[in-house]
Amino acid sequence: MSPVHFEDKCLFCKIIQKKIPSKIVYEDESALAFEDISPQAPVHLLIIPKTHIPRLADINAGDEKQLAHLFTIVRKLAEEKNILESGFRTVINSGEEAGQTVFHLHVHLMGGRAFHWPPG
Repeated sequence: MSPVHFEDKCLFCKIIQKKIPSKIVYEDESALAFEDISPQAPVHLLIIPKTHIPRLADINAGDEKQLAHLFTIVRKLAEEKNILESGFRTVINSGEEAGQTVFHLHVHLMGGRAFHWPPG
């Protein structure tokens, strides 16, 4: 796992550093999860690494443990939010054309309603 690295202008780095308030639902030494401020489902959480990685496209060899850890947190939170069995969606947008608006790697965990395919 990469050492923790913050970017001064990154919104999510500021949330990690507690410079911007958020509704944190999970935190450990390498990751943080919080409620999305513009939820698209009854459950809509963001799970982020504490080290600044701008996009999924910027993942390097050696980041495998961090990615696996993020998805372990997804499962834990899906269970806590009672959407593990009913179903949930995870989304990682990588780049502007994919809809990424905050350039700090994050996994959306959404559930509590029916989703449609294709997503749009």
